[in-house]
Amino acid sequence: MMRARKRILSVLLLMVLASGSVFTLTGCHGSKGMAAFEVPEEFDSSREYEITFWAKNDTNRTQTAIYEQAIADFEKLYPNIHVNLRLYTDYGKIYNDVITNIATNTTPNVCITYPDHIATYLTGINLVVPLEELFENEKYGLGGSEVRFDAPKREEIIPQFLEECAFDGHYYAIPYMRSTEACYINKTYVEALGYTLPDVLTWDFIWEVSEAAMEKDAEGNFLINGQKVMIPFIYKSTDNMMIQMLRQKEAGYSTDQGEIRIFNDTTKDLLFTIAEHGKSGAFSTFKISSYPANFLNAGQCIFAVDSTAGATWMGTNAPLSDISQDKIVDFETEVMEIPQFDPENSKMISQGPSVCVFNKDDPQEVLASWLFVQYLLTDEVQIAYAETEGYVPVTSKAQGTDEYQDYLASSGEDNAAHYDIKIKATELLLNHIDDTFVTPVFNGSTSLRDAAGQLVENTVKSVRRGQVVDDAYIEKLYGDVTSLYRLDQLSRQSSSPAAGKAELGKLPTTAVVLLSSLATVWMLIAVYVVFSFMKKRKNQH
Repeated sequence: MMRARKRILSVLLLMVLASGSVFTLTGCHGSKGMAAFEVPEEFDSSREYEITFWAKNDTNRTQTAIYEQAIADFEKLYPNIHVNLRLYTDYGKIYNDVITNIATNTTPNVCITYPDHIATYLTGINLVVPLEELFENEKYGLGGSEVRFDAPKREEIIPQFLEECAFDGHYYAIPYMRSTEACYINKTYVEALGYTLPDVLTWDFIWEVSEAAMEKDAEGNFLINGQKVMIPFIYKSTDNMMIQMLRQKEAGYSTDQGEIRIFNDTTKDLLFTIAEHGKSGAFSTFKISSYPANFLNAGQCIFAVDSTAGATWMGTNAPLSDISQDKIVDFETEVMEIPQFDPENSKMISQGPSVCVFNKDDPQEVLASWLFVQYLLTDEVQIAYAETEGYVPVTSKAQGTDEYQDYLASSGEDNAAHYDIKIKATELLLNHIDDTFVTPVFNGSTSLRDAAGQLVENTVKSVRRGQVVDDAYIEKLYGDVTSLYRLDQLSRQSSSPAAGKAELGKLPTTAVVLLSSLATVWMLIAVYVVFSFMKKRKNQH
């Protein structure tokens, strides 16, 4: 009888452990929480370390080579630290993989990411390392005495860029590269339509010229280009479009605490305007039509808004053009800041990748990761990567070098490293750093950003299908987008004292499959043990 009771208790314990394991894996997406990282007094160079680095490139082999060279040079300085590079073509895929790997405690050591994404990672207790103590550490901090390379000091990181990495009371990343958005313009067509580009683009100017470009001849060809296709204005990232419009109008988007304010009358008025020009065909988006650069280079677009980091795809002589040479039209390209509502008060978004360090059980491993992160801020890496596209180095140290200044001064000398459109895009950001802004970062800010773009996308798609965009439509759109991105949950969380530890929301499919499989395995084990016990007991009787 005593044995039977012990076996029953064992089975019950097993089932409790099963449910507890599943709970542990689902709570915080698998993170049970870790001890807070403390900087070791000394780096143990007698040990071997293997760290993983997840990075992004746009199938640009030059960028890949820069990463590989940086790793090789770093490993020469630290032969006991081995860096494994894993490349992605999309930041969203990095984000999803990190979330999935939280469930199995296999996050990378170092990850190129965005603060919006880090805010979600922070729901795992001590999962991401706050960096301020590492910044200031005398030996291993920024420009520390024991660092084996010429790392920048904290004051040599552009202050605006560094502040973008601060939220929730800590610095959770360091900036790696910075860009903004630019409007790439077919100046030849603008002047052919009888217009002159202003010193600062305005939304009214772009809408007017775009509508003027829609005129056709008797055979249905557009007069401006003689082709059957013309989309005068194409915007790549409609989330940025809506966010910047709202900031320029000083209208609501969200608060730092995560309160959702995007569903306001200003947003509605902006969507009415977008609907008008979407209906005429004068405006479209990347998700609806495809890359703005492809239409611009084929003479089928006049205003193409994309990142300054996309400059190498723009223009007649673009080194990375995605269309065949016979489709490219010869025209003069101008690079200007995005359209403004108030030309005297420019506002544009600051964007670009940052780098975070994930916490591990071994503080020495974290310190090894931090040393590699610092190496990404050296002049050699910063300048080399910035020269691949329209990025700007994040340190004044790199920006002020003779090498970088010579690079800027050599604009137009060739259509490769010194492609003039790319360098103009770079100088656009350098000249407007004080005009840039970033959106509030909180758990769920990624969803809100996606929702901002969805408002634009849905509106344009609807008018193209013949739907009427009126007050009733906007009200329904607000409700649909709120539901799609669970923004009502974010609003409730922002008003709760526990908002900082809110749930992560919908898990990636891979994480769901993993957790479900683990739960199933545990339940099958429990069933098997119970069945074996009952069978043995029956045989005894």
